Amino acid sequence: MATTAGDRILTLDTVRGVAVMGILLLNIIAFAMPMPAYFNPAAYGGAAGIDLAAYLVNFVLFDGKMRGLFSFLFGASMLLVIQRAQAKGDSPARVHYARMVWLLVFGLIHLWLIWWGDILTYYALVGMIAFLFRDLAVRTLIGIGIALVFVELIATAMIPMVVLMAQAAPADAGLQKALAEMTQGFGVPPAAWIADEVALHRRGWLEIATQRFADNKFMPLVGLLQFGWETLAYFLFGMAALRSGMLTGQWERRRYIKWAAIGFGIALPGYAALAAWMMAREFALLPVTVATMVASVPLRPFAVVAWASLIILLMRPGGMLTARIAAAGRMAFTNYLGTSLICTTLFYGYGLGWYGELSRAELYLVVLAIWVLMLLWSKPWLERFAFGPLEWLWRSLARGKLQAMSRSAIARPVANAAQ
Repeated sequence: MATTAGDRILTLDTVRGVAVMGILLLNIIAFAMPMPAYFNPAAYGGAAGIDLAAYLVNFVLFDGKMRGLFSFLFGASMLLVIQRAQAKGDSPARVHYARMVWLLVFGLIHLWLIWWGDILTYYALVGMIAFLFRDLAVRTLIGIGIALVFVELIATAMIPMVVLMAQAAPADAGLQKALAEMTQGFGVPPAAWIADEVALHRRGWLEIATQRFADNKFMPLVGLLQFGWETLAYFLFGMAALRSGMLTGQWERRRYIKWAAIGFGIALPGYAALAAWMMAREFALLPVTVATMVASVPLRPFAVVAWASLIILLMRPGGMLTARIAAAGRMAFTNYLGTSLICTTLFYGYGLGWYGELSRAELYLVVLAIWVLMLLWSKPWLERFAFGPLEWLWRSLARGKLQAMSRSAIARPVANAAQ
């Protein structure tokens, strides 16, 4: 089932393509609406009818799963780069850490200058740690990953615990301040706060960037302590999936079917029950924090494995759609950052200023348009060039010299060497 093209692995590229497209299903809310709308439909964007349906479908099928899938693929690709460096006689540590340092630079630029929802900084920092696990066996990688998921479970449990403590101690000023911050992240903040957020994001770039830097200057380190455990777990799972042959398409078809059935069979009923609980409690702060931040943690890896298995089962080597999705995956770095540039231009005040204008369901028309753009441009670009624009820049910076970009320029030395 495994297919390759040169040094490319089609299954890896295809799953990565689905992941980078799927991430936008959730990120679009964070681009277009105040932060609590991402977790809580009652906060903004519509909590009834088709808007509520959009939230529930995303929560059950996609929320966290696409990010987890992207993290799986990052861990697998990271190990692949290390293995290829070893095979060429290069220093794996030098190659890896050069890539991670420059990824961190890109991530900080993205975080501070473009959009607050960056994941590249976390990937770079966690990737520096994940290198230490590169030689472990599949079972060991999975075992450590499972342990890290439980550490993440404990870390995220602090969030609803703070909510409970604050609700039980209304006279404690410190806890009430923490409760207000939790409400701004997961609950239904006061209308005045929402209005201020909408007004800010309809202003110019300098005002938005200044506030974003003030709010997020230490976010990579804070986020690493809270969410780095799960990210590292997914990197290790991805390394195990590469080493086991899962992500290279080497499993038998019935094995993919088995894990798709197991993963969805565990995850989907669990997520559906959490969604029903939040609805029954009218999306109150405590159930939202428990469902979105804690109870979903042990379910998510099952959903990610199921999604990876399903994508590999459905892909068709040589098919038009598979080829275009795989091309989007090969250019995941460019497409990820390109999405941020497009969406901030659409929604922020220095662009079209649509922030807060569209309902939750209406935003998926924007998602569809960006998906079409990704699929239309990625394949033609890669037919002419060896790398996406940002992939080329990252590769050149990490290697300390400009890399050949066009396919013809790369082909000439190879042809000369063969003569």
